[in-house]
Formats: sequence, C-alpha cells, structure tokens
Amino acid sequence: IVAASLFSSYIKDLPEFDPAEFTVLAPDFGSVSRARQFATRLGCPVAIVDKRRPKPNVSEVMNIIGDVKDKKIILVDDIVDTAGTICNAAEAAIKLGGAKEVYAYIAHPVLSGNAVERIKNSVIKKMTFFNTINIPEEKMIDKFKILNVAPILSEAIKRINSDRPISTMILE
Repeated sequence: IVAASLFSSYIKDLPEFDPAEFTVLAPDFGSVSRARQFATRLGCPVAIVDKRRPKPNVSEVMNIIGDVKDKKIILVDDIVDTAGTICNAAEAAIKLGGAKEVYAYIAHPVLSGNAVERIKNSVIKKMTFFNTINIPEEKMIDKFKILNVAPILSEAIKRINSDRPISTMILE
C-alpha cells in the first residue's frame, strides 16, 4: 500500500500523465492486488498478464487479460530480481496487446544475474525504483530512475516514537 501511495503520487505529478492514456498492468496474478491499488489511485483501468512458469526463473506469457491496445502501460511489481517476468510482460503488452509504450515501477531492485542487460535491451522506456536497495554505479543505466524513500521512513519513525499511527501516512 505504501509503494502504491508513493508511486502513484509521483506518477500523478508527471506532466505527461493523463489517466485516459494509461493502463496499469499486473505482470502476473500475484501482482493483481497491487496493480488494482495503483489503478484506483491513478484513475486508470487495470489489465493482467497470464503467465506460466515451465521451470524456476523462467516465465512465458500466455495472454493479456484486459485492454492495453494503444495505451501507455504502467507495470507494477514489488521486486525485480532477474527481470524475466517484468521484461516478458512489457514485451507482451507491446507485441500481443498493441500497447504504445511501457513504464515499470518496482519497489525493490535486486537486479541479479543479467537483469540489467535484460532491462537495457527490453521495450521498457523507464524503470523507477525506490532506494531500498543500493544499485552499484556499474549497474546504473539511463532507463533507471531512483526515488528516495528516506522522508517517508523518517516520518514513520517520528510517528512511532510519538505514539502516532503510521497507517494514516498513506492517506495524506
């Protein structure tokens, strides 16, 4: 919920954001709840990637559920590890669904193995992360945008120390 709140606030402030032009896409069924939160906060429709895992760390997109044709896509997920799922979902949105372009919003950038190379060569225009995991300089590419979560963590600590609720932070 906190990620949806922070990312949606950031997206709404982008000058190019127009809810009528975007669809929020869940890269798999495990991300549907998160995608629905984003879509509700942004006033956009939601779509889902139907994928299969034939073996560990391998995903195959079977179908796109929902309308992404001629839309700009906001892909949302909690973690990007090897980047297989997110890159396959982005490609499917373009090739299977007819989307215009894809932007990814990921809370935690693990970026293991050849993830950076995979993202660099993908159809994803921009991938935005929180700075919850430090990305080494040699892994930074032009597609990456890092958002600082220190202010919200600081506010949460202040509220905890003053015995005030942190749950209301996401509503403010």
